[in-house]
Amino acid sequence: MDIADWGLLMTAATAAGWVDAVVGGGGLILLPALFLVAPQLTPQAALATNKLTAFTGTSAAVYTFSRRIPMEWRQMAPAAALAAVTSACGAAAVSLIDKKYFVPIVMVVLVAVAVFVTMRPTLGTTIATHRPTQRKTVLVLLLSAGLIGLYDGLLGPGTGTFLIISFATFLGTEFVRSAAMAKVINLGSNFGALAYFAVTGHVWWSLGLAMAVCNVLGAVIGSRMALSKGSGFVRITLLVVVIAMVIRLGWQQFG
Repeated sequence: MDIADWGLLMTAATAAGWVDAVVGGGGLILLPALFLVAPQLTPQAALATNKLTAFTGTSAAVYTFSRRIPMEWRQMAPAAALAAVTSACGAAAVSLIDKKYFVPIVMVVLVAVAVFVTMRPTLGTTIATHRPTQRKTVLVLLLSAGLIGLYDGLLGPGTGTFLIISFATFLGTEFVRSAAMAKVINLGSNFGALAYFAVTGHVWWSLGLAMAVCNVLGAVIGSRMALSKGSGFVRITLLVVVIAMVIRLGWQQFG
C-alpha cells in the first residue's frame, strides 16, 4: 500500500470510531475502505482486521462513557460475556452461510428502526417514569447480548444501533445511557469475534493496530460529543447513520 492508501484507511478508521461510539455502524465505513485498498483480502481477513480495530475503539468508548455514566457492572459484565460467546459462534459460521440472504433482511430492519424512531420522537430522549424491574433488565440485557452478539460475529453492520434501540425501547433508557450500555455489550461481541479470528489466523495485525490508534481517537471524540450534546444529538445521528447504512447496503446488494 502507498501513502494515499494508508491515509484513506486511517481517515476511515477515525470516522468509524466516531460513528461507532455515538450510534454504532462504523463497520460500514471501515470494511468498504479495506476492500477498496486491499481487494486481495478474504472476507474473514477483512472482518478480523476490522474487529481488532473496533475492539480498541470500543474499549476507549466504554472507558469514556463509564467515567460519566454509572454502570450496573453486575448485570452488564455477564451480558458482555454472553455476547462474546455468541459472537465467536457467529464468526465461526461466517464461511458457512451465504450473507447475500442477510443483507436484505438487515435493510428491512434498519428501515423499520428509522420509521420507529421517527414516529416516536420521545423515544430515547426522556427517561421512563417507572424503572424496569431487575428481572426485566437482566432478561433484556441477556437476550440482546445473545442475539445481537451472534449477529455481530456473523455480519455486524448496525450492531450498536440495534442495541441502543433495544435498550431505549424495552428498558426506557435515554439514548446516551443506551449508547453507553451498548458499548459494553459491543465490547464483548468484538472480543469474541476477534478471539476466534485470531486463533484461526485471519487477523492482519500490523494494519489493524495502526488503524486502532485512529479508531480510538474517533471513539473518544464521539463518546465525549454524545455526553456533552445529549440524547437529541444521538437521536439525530442515529437516524442519519441508519439511512446511510440502508443506502450503503442497498448499493452493495443491488448496485
